Amino acid sequence: MLKEGQVRIPSGCAISGVFSKDGTPVRGDRMIESIAVMHDRSNGLGGGFAGYGIYPEYANNYAFHVFYDNLEAKQQCEKFLELHFDVINLSKIPTRKIESITDEPMMWRYFVMPLSHKLADSQLDEKEFVARCVIRVNTNIDGAYIFSSGKNMGVFKAVGFPEDVGRFYRLEEYEGYCWTAHGRYPTNTPGWWGGAHPFSLLDYSIVHNGEISSYDANRRYIEMFGYRCNLLTDTEVITYIFDYLLRRQRLTLEEAAHVIAAPFWSTIEKMPEKERETLTYLRNLFAGFLITGPFSILLGFEGGMMALNDRLKLRSMVVAEKGNLFYAASEEAAIRVIEPELDRIWAPKGGEPVIVRLNQKCQEGQGCR
Repeated sequence: MLKEGQVRIPSGCAISGVFSKDGTPVRGDRMIESIAVMHDRSNGLGGGFAGYGIYPEYANNYAFHVFYDNLEAKQQCEKFLELHFDVINLSKIPTRKIESITDEPMMWRYFVMPLSHKLADSQLDEKEFVARCVIRVNTNIDGAYIFSSGKNMGVFKAVGFPEDVGRFYRLEEYEGYCWTAHGRYPTNTPGWWGGAHPFSLLDYSIVHNGEISSYDANRRYIEMFGYRCNLLTDTEVITYIFDYLLRRQRLTLEEAAHVIAAPFWSTIEKMPEKERETLTYLRNLFAGFLITGPFSILLGFEGGMMALNDRLKLRSMVVAEKGNLFYAASEEAAIRVIEPELDRIWAPKGGEPVIVRLNQKCQEGQGCR
């Protein structure tokens, strides 16, 4: 099989997402239907899904999804996990045989919590402790890759067309309040299991259509803060930038969007004074996180989702609403196939974040289905 780098492949990719604002669960196979409509945007070198609210029985535990290339990597990783975490449950990730999905690694799932004494000794907060452990495994244990590490959420990805990947992982057996999906058409990076989307750290996950021309500058800058980009694709860096801006710097989603897809200086100069001061501050302070090049992304996070285009809107994306359901996709057809009658549909402007969250009752655990 040819990998990108051996042959130039025109840019494609497809993204799709659905979010239930009242928490009503959506089955994973609905996303398979949506992403399958955009089959021609993929080429079989990567597909994947992220689901939120899918592990209610382990909602308070971190769910680690792990690829292993060999038994030695599995043994090393499990030894590390046992030294740092209380492993509540572990099992193989359920799959079914799909003819087009081949060369799969070993895939295991662990529900864990940091050991109290390890967490206390680290002098870190819980999420930072978990994030650093994930980065250590992915950097230091050859053949082991923790590709999902959030609470009550999970990433499912592989080399293949996304509809085949979804069937492979038996997504009809899962339901959650938020789903994102991706069909990959690699432009500059290898088609391999770790390089498929979504990319995830803790509860943040990213699916991305486009190409980051600023990748090297973004990668060098984010690695100054302890992150490591090991996965041979530009999209990985977006996930770490969001984690840094939102979790570590405590920016709002709107502020993070204005860092990543910052308006041009000529646009900022024409804004009202207060807005101009804020955006000037963000552009100057976080200059290394400005992402250039065409992109449309969906960011999934605990309790919400954000859709964002690059500031010139060089990649297509439409969003829609139907009752309490919010949709986003590269093409309108991917929304219409699962919801033909919509209350509203529109195309966001370049650099304009569209953010949805669980309603207040659902966030407080009241009246959320």
